[in-house]
Amino acid sequence: MDWREFAQQLASLARDLLAQESVEATLERITSAATELVEGCEESGILVLSGKKVRSLAPTGQLVVDSDQLQERLGEGPCFDAARTKTGERVYRITDFTQEQPRWPAYACQAHDLGVGSMMGFLLYTDDEELGALDLYSRKPGAFTDDSETAGWLLASHAAVALAGARTHAQMNEAVTTRHTIGEAMGILMGSRHLTEEQAFDVLRRYSQDHNIKLREVARRVCQTGSV
Repeated sequence: MDWREFAQQLASLARDLLAQESVEATLERITSAATELVEGCEESGILVLSGKKVRSLAPTGQLVVDSDQLQERLGEGPCFDAARTKTGERVYRITDFTQEQPRWPAYACQAHDLGVGSMMGFLLYTDDEELGALDLYSRKPGAFTDDSETAGWLLASHAAVALAGARTHAQMNEAVTTRHTIGEAMGILMGSRHLTEEQAFDVLRRYSQDHNIKLREVARRVCQTGSV
């Protein structure tokens, strides 16, 4: 592998990731980049665990979704482990699915039937949070080399930072929008019911608590209908 060229491609990707307008677009650029930059990678996706439930984000093909669902059913697999690891191990790799795999025997056997020849899983993490696992797949046994693993790890490191930044940006935008919606709803209540600002907010808060509805949803309803 020409590491100088790879470094240039990774730098270009970092700028590209920062330019994405949403978390979804960032995820899609990450997985597409894996197939472009990592030697041997044919399909890619991001696996996220919520308890024991798996979500497949930005998969480049059905093979990724099928593999994630299989790992969820069995509770084992390299990407499943990468997403939930609490140890220092950040990379998981199965070189050849035609050979017996003692670490993930049930998954390896059934994944081979799906058409997986080799795969890698990389934990997506920052110092503050774990974000899931970046999955790299090939239909060919032995497709991933040590250089592929290094390239995948470098890509995952860049991807984690970009994803964390995209999430933070999205959360900030949501907070601003929510604050604006709540303010607009308070204004409507103040005008229609002749309430003070504090009284109007209390109406929203109490309705939210009494009906177990998020405050921003109550505010949105007021903005749409004129009342709670």
